[in-house]
Amino acid sequence: MSTKYKFEDQNKIYFVSFAVVDWIDVFIRPLYKDIFVESLKYCQENKGLELYAWCVMTSHIHLIIGTNGTEKLENIMRDLKKFTSKNIHNAIQKNPQESRKEWLLEAFKQAGIRNSNNTNFQFWQQDNHPIALNTYTMSEQKLNYLHENPVKEGFCFEPQMYPYSSAIDYQGGKGLLDILFLFG
Repeated sequence: MSTKYKFEDQNKIYFVSFAVVDWIDVFIRPLYKDIFVESLKYCQENKGLELYAWCVMTSHIHLIIGTNGTEKLENIMRDLKKFTSKNIHNAIQKNPQESRKEWLLEAFKQAGIRNSNNTNFQFWQQDNHPIALNTYTMSEQKLNYLHENPVKEGFCFEPQMYPYSSAIDYQGGKGLLDILFLFG
């Protein structure tokens, strides 16, 4: 069994990335981003998720996370992805302003058909790609990458200007979620 993309040590902090199936740009609407943010908050308050940094891009998510020991990281990620997949899927179905509704729902249905682990649809790709942050240099690199992603995509001119990330917290402001800081 491969351990390349596994949470091997629950005491470590991990950089995690995961994407919507086929890299579909679902998170172009605040409604869907807000569902994800609220789910992160729930995991912080109820599952022991330690959130050090985060960023919601249009088709994928970047997190720097740990656990306080209440739940294992793989269980937190499983529950987060399961809950958000169902709730975002439902939000798409019920959103009268969603011009891509039929196309999105069909894409998720087809992804589910291709994966025997699913019954009706698949929203997230299966993997999380956790990378243990073992050094200061690696932690700094991943933190900068995560916060610079919206700038590189042209969403904003400065990382702290993008509301769906923790960049503002690292600049002394207050973002949408409470975070723990990687560096004292």
